[in-house]
Amino acid sequence: MATDPNGSPDSSKDQASQGRRMSLGLFAQMAGHHVAGWRHPDAQAGGENLELIQHVARTAERGTFDLFFLADGLTSSAEAHPSTVARLEPLTLLASLAMVTSRIGLAATASTTYGEPFHTARVFASLDHISHGRAAWNAVTTSYARSAANFTRGEHPAHDERYAIAEEYIDVVRGLWDSFDDGAVIKDKEANVYVDPARLHTLDHKGRYFSVKGPLNVSRPPQGHPVVIQAGSSEPGQELAARTADIVFTAQQTIEEGRAFYESVKGRMAKYGRDPRHLHIMPGVCPVIGRTEEEARALYAKLQGWIDPAAALALLSDRLGHDVSRFPLDEPLPDLPESDQLRSRAKLLTDLARRENLTLRDLYYLVAGARGHRIVWGTPEQIADALEEWFTGGAADGFNIMPPFFPGQFDDFVDLVVPVVRKRGLFRESYEGTTLRDHLGLPRPASRYARARAAE
Repeated sequence: MATDPNGSPDSSKDQASQGRRMSLGLFAQMAGHHVAGWRHPDAQAGGENLELIQHVARTAERGTFDLFFLADGLTSSAEAHPSTVARLEPLTLLASLAMVTSRIGLAATASTTYGEPFHTARVFASLDHISHGRAAWNAVTTSYARSAANFTRGEHPAHDERYAIAEEYIDVVRGLWDSFDDGAVIKDKEANVYVDPARLHTLDHKGRYFSVKGPLNVSRPPQGHPVVIQAGSSEPGQELAARTADIVFTAQQTIEEGRAFYESVKGRMAKYGRDPRHLHIMPGVCPVIGRTEEEARALYAKLQGWIDPAAALALLSDRLGHDVSRFPLDEPLPDLPESDQLRSRAKLLTDLARRENLTLRDLYYLVAGARGHRIVWGTPEQIADALEEWFTGGAADGFNIMPPFFPGQFDDFVDLVVPVVRKRGLFRESYEGTTLRDHLGLPRPASRYARARAAE
């Protein structure tokens, strides 16, 4: 069930005259986002295929994308989505991609539930130095309870506690990124002073969940703070994003839902003293591209026809947080208790099923296509129309593009869709800065110590 791409966007809103450009990220799941995408004859699947990943990252940079984004998880099984069964550790991979790219942002997931703030601060500060200011951290609370079995932590924390942990975790990481003032490493040979001790700070954090002395043993990152991405759409998730995030990755299906979410998150920012322009809301979109509408429709039908019902049901059960394989496929989604797992995503899917009167089979076909994210199919112009409608209609600042398979469908997006949105004045012709914050139009944050000195 795909979004109809044939509607015309509101051309009365001249984005170019406002100086506003959409942001584009590549959400790189290397077996493709469609559960059956890897089966396409032109697909080169593999989360461990470095040559393919390098090609895709360079293609994204050729398309002047803001960022290359690697999600991650902490479990695996034979029943998992092909893109998540086996994949390279993302920070290691991004460090290698920093060597074959020069401008595109490099984003990776790290858990606030199964990690330590010092480690996270150190690896992302290191990546920011290695890439000369292109690092981004996708801070996730790790929804899946099964992850606990891989860590000596006891039981998986409940939903709201995971967000409470994340609040403190992110604050500690940012405090550690402020350990060194800019220019603290002076390397004065004559005076025999390597680091100015007055510009090196000990965090000495003691909180409910973490005790971290500091300082970090990496100097201040080129961006000040690497960019922070979040994906939560629940009430705690929106509140955390409004206070701390630079990008929100979300999954609304309709423009009305997109507008409501956009307004909800940005409306919370004022109480934290933040400018709404400094938070980019970027829904996921899975584009199925054809040179003609018929070609796109046929490709989408072919992908849907390759879906293994058992795999699709397992994926739907995963997103809903409940096993639905025992229910009749051609009847409506049954009433299910609220899941403590992917709470916001489960609600989005449930609301969609109720609104569209979808059967369980309809719903699993949708989820198999892009795990609950919006699917659009059509010509390059029709794909551009679908993006423009949300961008000009107050539902998005940009999009995380989720190709159904690699490399062909992503090559087509860069070669065929990007020129259309550029021609409409909606996307950059070339990079205008060198850091990810430059691409996003985000200010470089002053350290807490510099702010304190300025306030004296």
